[in-house]
Amino acid sequence: MSELWRQVPALAQDVVLLLALLAPTALIGLVVLRGFALAPLLGGLLRRQTAISAVFAALIAVSVGLGVGLIAQERGLRQGTARAADRFDLVIAAPGSEITAMLAAVYLQPSDMALVDGETYDRIAGHPGVRLVAPIGFGDSWNGAPVVGTTSDFVRHLSGGLDEGRMFSTEGEAVAGARLPIAIGDRFEPAHGTGHGAEEGAHEEAAYEVVGRMPLTGTPWDRALLVPIESVWSVHGLANGHGDDWTGAVGPPFDPSRFPGTPAVMVRAQSLGATYGLRAEFTDDRTMAFFPGTVLARLHALMGDIRQAMSVLAVITQVLVTAGVLAGLMMLTRLIARRLALLRALGAPRRFVFALTWSFAVTLILAGAAGGLILGIGATAAISAAITARTDILVRASLGWPELHLVAGFVSLTALLALVPAYLTMNRPVIADLRG
Repeated sequence: MSELWRQVPALAQDVVLLLALLAPTALIGLVVLRGFALAPLLGGLLRRQTAISAVFAALIAVSVGLGVGLIAQERGLRQGTARAADRFDLVIAAPGSEITAMLAAVYLQPSDMALVDGETYDRIAGHPGVRLVAPIGFGDSWNGAPVVGTTSDFVRHLSGGLDEGRMFSTEGEAVAGARLPIAIGDRFEPAHGTGHGAEEGAHEEAAYEVVGRMPLTGTPWDRALLVPIESVWSVHGLANGHGDDWTGAVGPPFDPSRFPGTPAVMVRAQSLGATYGLRAEFTDDRTMAFFPGTVLARLHALMGDIRQAMSVLAVITQVLVTAGVLAGLMMLTRLIARRLALLRALGAPRRFVFALTWSFAVTLILAGAAGGLILGIGATAAISAAITARTDILVRASLGWPELHLVAGFVSLTALLALVPAYLTMNRPVIADLRG
């Protein structure tokens, strides 16, 4: 049976699951409403209690909207982080934590890392299976933005071409990320270090002029300043990676004996097979080679566990809110108890009162759930914008089938809970309610 289910198209699976989650509500409705035409009375009841009904539905909508909005963010963040790592096929660094190296090289999170030496870099660059190799050197900043040393080939690979200006060609030139508040032609002096520990004025002899700007990439590199790797070495009093006959043109080839080292090396191979071969060859006691996508998948697996916990918490929260609404509904039924008692006195069966009360509750639940989906769209957009602003990872979350399934399950569960106030209302004493 499970094998047959796996052969069903994904869209069909989602539709079937949605219908299955809504089925309990439909079945309860068929049983409870069988033989009754409640629409006129239900409409009149809703009109008489418009304000209170709207408040109850709004409470459910807020609960549903926040729940689905938060859960959708997990998927959007997962997709955004994956897009940010797309351009990094293989990263080679000194032995240590793959996660730390990935966060530093791909997401520009400050970290102290050992360096890949010149001999190793030369082996990587000269490997026949390598199409592109670039050093990634970091440690300086400007107004909180990381200053990253690399090559022009890497900048083109990362951005697909500049949005304006030109590529850096000398040690004193830089290319700015798309979201960095600095204009072409502006000059800046880097601070030593990043964050609160950055030392302003430590590199007063160094100054860069912005000559180009990358297009928006949706990654932390949108708020980075990219400079020639030679300038990063020179600023720190190291060799510039070239021999005595260097003409001043930045970029490869580098002299292994004058190569000061780099925290990470980005590698793009000629083929997928060559990529795996490079990972195997450069995973030894001197270097570690890893796929950022593989490391990210492990983090996403952890996020998957968090997603399940968030889903359970969202359902519990919504059920608690709805339980509160249903408790309020039980008090609301006391406000309309006289009208319901009058129906009973006029000959309406108890099951009719039961059906009317249940349908009243379910109408509020359905209205709140529909409103919650609408609020969820807005909440998702707002939360995505906030995450993008704080992480510089472009997050484009949107509601999908998982959120629809969550809401459908919520509706069926609360429709089942609505049977409780309907049952209690059905058994209220008619004479006492008529007397008020």
